Amino acid sequence: MSRKLIKGNEAAIFGAILGGSTHYFGYPITPASEMAHAAARYFPACGRHFLQAECEVASINMIYGAAGAGARPMTGTSGPGLSLMAEGLSYLAAAELPCVVVDVQRAGPGLGNIFPAQGDYNCTVKGGGHGDYHCAVLAPESAQEMCDFAYHGFEIAEKYRSPVIILADACIGQLMEPVELPATVRPNPVKDWAVYGDARSRPNLISSIFMDPQAIQAHNQKLQAKYLGMAQEITSAEEFLLDDAEFAFAAFGICARICKSSVRLLRQQGIRAGVFRPKSLFPFPSAAVEALAGRVARLVTVELNSGHMFEDVRLATGGRAPTSLYSWSGGMVPTAEEIAARLTREIAGARV
Repeated sequence: MSRKLIKGNEAAIFGAILGGSTHYFGYPITPASEMAHAAARYFPACGRHFLQAECEVASINMIYGAAGAGARPMTGTSGPGLSLMAEGLSYLAAAELPCVVVDVQRAGPGLGNIFPAQGDYNCTVKGGGHGDYHCAVLAPESAQEMCDFAYHGFEIAEKYRSPVIILADACIGQLMEPVELPATVRPNPVKDWAVYGDARSRPNLISSIFMDPQAIQAHNQKLQAKYLGMAQEITSAEEFLLDDAEFAFAAFGICARICKSSVRLLRQQGIRAGVFRPKSLFPFPSAAVEALAGRVARLVTVELNSGHMFEDVRLATGGRAPTSLYSWSGGMVPTAEEIAARLTREIAGARV
C-alpha cells in the first residue's frame, strides 16, 4: 500500500525500512513504544533484524557494533531513554558511525510524565553526551515527515558519517494521519570504511580513542569541518505566509502546526502573521532567521520548554528585530486561540 493511516511512530518505522534500515535495537518507552512494536512486527517480516535490548544503554551500543559492521541500524526512545544513550551517542559521533535515532519527547526533567514536551532540544542540538561533537537533528511536524525523515535519514547519516536524530514530540509520535509511503526501497550500500570480517576490510579500524592530544585535536577539527559542510548542505526550513508578514512565529514540531492555525485566526483579524519552521535544528537555519528579522516587526518563538530554541533564534536575529518567547512545559500544550490572543495582547501593549 502506498498510502496508510498510521501513527507518527509507526510512520518512522515504515520510512526507515523503505530507506534501507537493516536493524532495529530498542526498548519500549512511552510515548515512543509504537516504534518498537512496529519494528518487532515489520523488520523480521521484511527480512531485517529486530532485537529488544535489556535497556537503552545496551541498544545504543548494539547500534555502534552494527553500524561498524556496515549495517543501517536505528532505534527509538524518549527523554529518559535518550539520557541513557548519551555516552553511546558521543562514541558514535567520535567513531563517525552513521545511524538514526528517533526521540519522541515527553515532559521532564526526571521521570516527568508522558505528555508532549520539547525539552530535549538542548541535549540533542547542542550535543548531549560528553565531548565536542554534534549530531544532525531533524524536527518533523507530521506523521508524513516522520516517515520522510526516517527514509532520508540514513543517506544523510552515511554521507556525513554521523548519527542523525529525528526530534519529534509526543503529539507528533501519537497523532494518526494519512501517510504517503516512498515508492522505492533503498539498498544498504557497501561501505569502504566498515568492518565486514573479510580480507578486504581487515585493515579497517573503527575507534574513538586517541592517546595523543595532537591526534584528538586534529580529529576534533575534522569533525567541526564536517559540521560546517552540513550547515551548507542540509540546513532546511519552511516559511508559512511570511511574504507579507509583519509578525512571525518561530516554532518546530507540534508548536509549528498550532502556530499555523494561530496565523489563520490572526489574519482574519487583519494581523499579518506567519510561521518560520526549522526542519533542521542542527544545523540551525541561522541565515534564514537573520534575513527574516530584517523584514518583520517582531519574531516570537513558541516552544514546549523554557526557551531552548529561543536562544538560537535571538542570537541569529543579530538584534535586527525584537524577540519574544511564548513557552509551556510539563505536558501543557497551548491552543491556537491562546497563542493568537497572546500576540494580540502583546501588539496592543506595544502600541500604547
